[in-house]
Amino acid sequence: MLSAESGELSDIDRQVAQSLAKQETLSQNIEAGFAENRTLGERLSDILAKFGGSWTFLILFALFLAIWMLVNSRGGTQPVDPYPFILLNLILSTIAAIQAPIIMMSQRRQEAKDRLRSLNDYQVNLKAELEIRHLHEKIDHLINNQWQRLAEIQQLQLETMAEKRK
Repeated sequence: MLSAESGELSDIDRQVAQSLAKQETLSQNIEAGFAENRTLGERLSDILAKFGGSWTFLILFALFLAIWMLVNSRGGTQPVDPYPFILLNLILSTIAAIQAPIIMMSQRRQEAKDRLRSLNDYQVNLKAELEIRHLHEKIDHLINNQWQRLAEIQQLQLETMAEKRK
């Protein structure tokens, strides 16, 4: 069916055809295989990206900034970073410079996982479509055979009725 519709078969089409012939399942858990192959750096960047995009991080960071500004804006003591908080700006810039590439690495791995999941979904959907088509062909074949058998029975009944009239 695939070669009749699209001409030359791709590797994915061949895999689906082979799984149909062998009656194997194609669906697989992409998450399990993908999680096993991560390095320590990848796991750490995923944890940092998850924490950096959470409400916990935002609340803790807002508290840190508020405490930093309160401590350094008191007039009676010698502040470590007086207003306009140049040291705080340096810290924030450094955090942003380090955090951005780490989050991008995590997003790149997520995109790769999404591509694998999409490929798996395509294969499963293609196999399901082919299975449904095959079932339709079987049902059409059964219906045609049933109509032929009904026509034969009807012909026999007509012949029997004709013989009884004579």
